[in-house]
Amino acid sequence: MVLNGLDILLQDTSKLKHRNIALIANQTSVTLDLKYSWLELQKQGITLKKIFSPEHGLFSTEQDQIAVTGQPGIGCHVISLYGDSTDTLLPNENSLQGIDLVIFDIQDIGSRYYTYINTLALFMEAISGRDVEILVLDRPNPLGGQAVEGPLPDPAYRSFVGVLPVPPRHGMTAGELARLYLDHNNLDVNLRVVTVQGWERSMFFPQTGLHWVVPSPNMPTWETALVYPGMCLFEGLNASEGRGTTTPFLHFGAPFIEPDILAENIASFGIDGVFFRPTYFKPSFHKYKDEIVGSLFLHVTDRNLFRPFMTGIALTTVLHELYPEKLRFLREVYEFNSQHPAFDLLCGSSTLRTMIENKRPLQEIRESWEEDENAFLPLKQNYHMYR
Repeated sequence: MVLNGLDILLQDTSKLKHRNIALIANQTSVTLDLKYSWLELQKQGITLKKIFSPEHGLFSTEQDQIAVTGQPGIGCHVISLYGDSTDTLLPNENSLQGIDLVIFDIQDIGSRYYTYINTLALFMEAISGRDVEILVLDRPNPLGGQAVEGPLPDPAYRSFVGVLPVPPRHGMTAGELARLYLDHNNLDVNLRVVTVQGWERSMFFPQTGLHWVVPSPNMPTWETALVYPGMCLFEGLNASEGRGTTTPFLHFGAPFIEPDILAENIASFGIDGVFFRPTYFKPSFHKYKDEIVGSLFLHVTDRNLFRPFMTGIALTTVLHELYPEKLRFLREVYEFNSQHPAFDLLCGSSTLRTMIENKRPLQEIRESWEEDENAFLPLKQNYHMYR
């Protein structure tokens, strides 16, 4: 049986008595039997001074890149760490007053872009040098802890989807990432991690026996998380990433896409572990709202062979080859950043976009990040807490 850090902590909360505690959480902060952490802590006589919530809010009521301004009442003061500017991503001075312990307990999904772990990293920066302890209640990486994919981010492209110095698919848990970030930024933070019991790096989420609690509005299943390290790249294109449907990221589309032709072209690359089914969908909101768009649906046939980031890059490459006059890399403000295109922020630099625009072969594009992967693999092992 796999037990999350929260379940381990609740076995003995005596050391939490008389502490001034804040909790960073959302609706994924639940016990094995799906009870919210803040309620279970209060049942054991633990007083929470306040709760900090990440992007989307405490109960994931808000869509992506929407400021969280009001939240349901739960009998505890809830402070949003996602507003309408970069300043709101950090706790302000007043919110840190009277706190000596911060507990982080949110389910990550195994991708650098997913902002919850970036919230943890920025919070660590904010309390560096203060007499405040941070306690990470660890949870499994749904994508396992072995495979890594993609380039390391250029520091010049730092953004809220690129705070951590890790590839798009990093193969680490939140606790491991916190330890890595502590060293990488030389932070003066008293960090502790309550590890998961029973999880091994070879395990994907279905093997944990845990319930999937939807961590954000467009992450309905663990299969969505599996494709996300690649399909999130479509947030940087004028193609829908499936928002406005019940299966976001598992398919994508645009009115100019001819599904059968696209399926035939992507099949020629021989990508392992996935089948692309031609289809159509009509988003009820977001890009191409109420329009019928041509699409491919991703069916992962072998999760061990499937490489989501490479798949996302391959699909972008094929779309650019088929529709060079219609496919566009978006340049609007993305996660508070107007300096770089969203695609570049997600990839960590302009390198991959430039190679795609210059019609470089997919194999050459794939080889461009191998050096980063080979450098990161031994580094991450220094922070492994699970076998």
